[in-house]
Amino acid sequence: MNRLLLASVFALVAMYSGSAMAAADGAAIYKTKCVACHGAAGVGTPMGPAHAGNEFIKKSKPEEIASVIKNGREGAAKKYKQFAMAMPKQVLADDEVKALVEYMKSLNK
Repeated sequence: MNRLLLASVFALVAMYSGSAMAAADGAAIYKTKCVACHGAAGVGTPMGPAHAGNEFIKKSKPEEIASVIKNGREGAAKKYKQFAMAMPKQVLADDEVKALVEYMKSLNK
């Protein structure tokens, strides 16, 4: 019984640590790939919309956000017409995209 309890506690700690680690990685990726256009802490700049408080980020499924990160948005698919620059495609590994999406979602909590 004690071993089962101990194993459960370790599993929970590992899950929490993994999630916190992914968020930290997402923040680092955001800092290197996104801050120039979307601003520190996702507040937006004249080059790109805010991610903090962004309805698309709040309401979209992670897969939808990941699709924009991977495929970009330009031409008719461009969502924010007031910004001159289109959203460029980002070349990231799937785990990096997942961490980045988690971080972007965390900006809206």
